[in-house]
Amino acid sequence: MTISQTRTRSRAALSGAAPRRRLSNRGRQTRAAWLFLTPSLAILAVFVLWPMCQAGYLSLTRYNLMQTAQWVGLGNYRQMLHDPAVRNALRNTLVYAAVSTPVSVVLAFALALFLNRAMALRGFLRSAVFLPFVVSLGVVSIAWSFMLDPNIGLLTDWLSHLGISTQQGWLTDPTYAMPTIIAVGVWKNVGFYMIMYLAGLQSIPGELYDAARADGANAWQRLRRVTWPLLANQTMLITIMAAIGTLQAFDQIYVMTHGGPFFQTETLVMFTYRLGFEQNQFGYAAAVSWVLLVLVFVLSMAQFTYFRKRVVTY
Repeated sequence: MTISQTRTRSRAALSGAAPRRRLSNRGRQTRAAWLFLTPSLAILAVFVLWPMCQAGYLSLTRYNLMQTAQWVGLGNYRQMLHDPAVRNALRNTLVYAAVSTPVSVVLAFALALFLNRAMALRGFLRSAVFLPFVVSLGVVSIAWSFMLDPNIGLLTDWLSHLGISTQQGWLTDPTYAMPTIIAVGVWKNVGFYMIMYLAGLQSIPGELYDAARADGANAWQRLRRVTWPLLANQTMLITIMAAIGTLQAFDQIYVMTHGGPFFQTETLVMFTYRLGFEQNQFGYAAAVSWVLLVLVFVLSMAQFTYFRKRVVTY
């Protein structure tokens, strides 16, 4: 024991104070992590958790801006069971998600495979496919509304020359309004999902493909046995993100159709907006929003459970 250590312990003994224990390396890392997370957690608590709790309380009341909230318990939820407007919005939401999600995933995977090869203008093509994702969806929706206008729409005129037309217009025909909305949504987001697949493709070791070729595997077999299984991580993430995004679709539908024609494109989010900000039924709107929250949570957990079994490392 050195003289300095002896003096330090003697001073601590004389003063009656116990020697301070230094934090371990793990403790310092934990404290630093919490310090970095505190601002984000505070923002989430104020702008996410607290509004969710407020919406949960409002969903149990009958409330508008003209009078105080009246407690109705589960009355709003019981009303939803017999409301045809809720069933219509739920059906439209599920149709939008069930069609848009797999189409986006398959198309993004195909584009990633095509643009992962060496070719001329590869960087330009990647940027062109990714560019719509950068542009605001509201701006994109306005542009598409003009192009699909039955009177002055450029795309409508081109399609009419090919013999593809509708008398009422693509966004005002109940038969074609939802497919048109889905097509625009897929076009908007497929570039982002393609980039995620490209990152996954470029992280696959080339030795695996060399081994597959040495075993006599053709291109289809390499795609099926090597590429697709090793992209399970990306597929899980892209599928969950695409599904949640489609369940929350609002701005595109609000700009292009406002839920019409005849409520054929009105999703749960659009229905919630109409209840709250057009009919001032904030309690009922909050109950519908909580149903959507539960739907998103259940779908996310189901997809996570399914794809977790297929997660791979290499």
